[in-house]
Amino acid sequence: MRFHMRVGSWAGVAASVVIGISGAPSALWALDSVDFRFANGESELAEDIQDVSLVAAAKDEGRTGPRSILAAALADYARIVETLYTHGYYGGTVNILVDGREASAIPLLDVPTRIDTVAIVVDRGPQFRFGRLSVAPLAPGTELPDGFGPGKKARSPVIRSTVNVAVDGWREVGYAKADVGAQTVTAQHGDSTLSVDVRIAPGPKVRFGDLVITDPSAVRAARIQRIAGLPTGEVYSPDELRRAAERLRRTGAFASVSLTEADLVGPDGSMDVEAALVDEKPRRFGFGAELSSLEGLMLSGFWLHRNLLGGAERLRFDARVSNIGGSSGIDYFAGVKLEIPAALGADTTAFVMAEYELQDEPSYFSEAVTVGGGVTWRLTDNISAEAGISYSYSEISDSFGDRTFQVVAFPTSITRDKRDDVLNATKGTYAKLELTPFAGLQGSDSGTRVYTDIRAYQGFGEEDGVVVAGRLQFGAVLGAGLEKTRPEYLFYSGGPGTVRGQPYQSLDVDLGSGDSSGGRGFVGLSTELRVAVTQSIGVVGFADAGYVSADSSFGDTGDWHAGAGLGLRYQTGIGPIRLDVAAPVSGDTGDGVQFYIGIGQAF
Repeated sequence: MRFHMRVGSWAGVAASVVIGISGAPSALWALDSVDFRFANGESELAEDIQDVSLVAAAKDEGRTGPRSILAAALADYARIVETLYTHGYYGGTVNILVDGREASAIPLLDVPTRIDTVAIVVDRGPQFRFGRLSVAPLAPGTELPDGFGPGKKARSPVIRSTVNVAVDGWREVGYAKADVGAQTVTAQHGDSTLSVDVRIAPGPKVRFGDLVITDPSAVRAARIQRIAGLPTGEVYSPDELRRAAERLRRTGAFASVSLTEADLVGPDGSMDVEAALVDEKPRRFGFGAELSSLEGLMLSGFWLHRNLLGGAERLRFDARVSNIGGSSGIDYFAGVKLEIPAALGADTTAFVMAEYELQDEPSYFSEAVTVGGGVTWRLTDNISAEAGISYSYSEISDSFGDRTFQVVAFPTSITRDKRDDVLNATKGTYAKLELTPFAGLQGSDSGTRVYTDIRAYQGFGEEDGVVVAGRLQFGAVLGAGLEKTRPEYLFYSGGPGTVRGQPYQSLDVDLGSGDSSGGRGFVGLSTELRVAVTQSIGVVGFADAGYVSADSSFGDTGDWHAGAGLGLRYQTGIGPIRLDVAAPVSGDTGDGVQFYIGIGQAF
């Protein structure tokens, strides 16, 4: 690019040269002032120029030795000129005066022993507009940025963005080696216009070659290639390359994944892709804890093996003990799950699982064993689906007596997750739909359990310091009677997952004579207002409501209850630590103020 910008004669000298000169005193010096001056008064660019100035940063950080200040001053010429270009000013002048002397004119072998003042004088000159423009050839369907047009502000980022769009347009249709062939950018100072002429060199159309593994890995090469799913022989696509890398990352077997295009294209038009992989440590364990005033303490832990058989298989053991010291009995859970990536294709994961669970809940006592398996599909970057089959054997004691259930279920689900952060979302949406048809072999009717969880988040203000979050839950059991449905399939409300401020599972179906049961219909509503007080501390106001009915048609057989409260959040590297204090607002299930402590947002 050819521009005109007048600065001192030594503006191009590298700052590192000055830093390396010896012989100046080693004592501490004081820089009295850094003064910014703009022609014709305050410049609209004043804040941006002050932000990029290394001299100003050095003074703020106490690095005021003469060699440091002179080096920063020489570097500031280029940084300030680039800032002017960013805003479309190509005819300005920049002078940096060190105790009255132009910084670029100070001999490098005669650095001052002391620097008291630095004056940065900027005349931005006229703002340039785009004149004659040409970027060609363009791939079919390529649309250049709106800001790139005759008469519009000639901002340098717009030029860079336009060139990138032109090159990427060719890459997206298979020309992997597309690049800039030639470019001429000329500033006409007479009429303050900027002409741009860029020639794009598309190169040959490219097909994917082989995936070449450049680093040794404990995961077998054949499995790496299958998991990546690189479409060898098909026309090159940057999206396909990105998806192949993401598939490898999702396995959790690799600490680092980098897929790069080979430098050369073969005579047949194929281009290999080189995979640089760093294995993750094969084993990992973790734990969690939550505490509430009525439900007591919940402790959980897991142990994970990331590459069990050399094919990036994940074996995970989970254990959980909950309601320790709570108002109901202690619950226990233990489970094991083996996941096999790319079992039925690159975007699939097969799994088998087994679980044991003992639940001593307010409305029932259950001891159950479940075994099953299934497949998950990654449909898009944001959408996944799962389908499986399971067999459950459970022994139940509840208001209907002592019973045994044997059920074969076909759980399916689809999830769309567009949150910006899974642990602490400030924007986006989350939606999950679960459909679980089940066939009763003993003690149970056949039917279908439906459950939906929908969440939305919207941030406002600087750095999304205020976030409004909402959640809707809906559930129904269809085709099976209340007495002939596993209690684990029925719905309850109250506690941290539904209505804070109300006791755990306190809202159910009243059967009379002091007996109760879960419901066949459920609605949960939650809203939060999250406000950041500092970067680490935030406060939350929230309100929750829940509805449970005996009938899945949501007639007059149900009741509502609600709770509200305030919370405190402390941000950590693993998510916010949560403290919520809530009280009943409506309904007759309340039992005073409740508090909840855990990790992560409530939803």
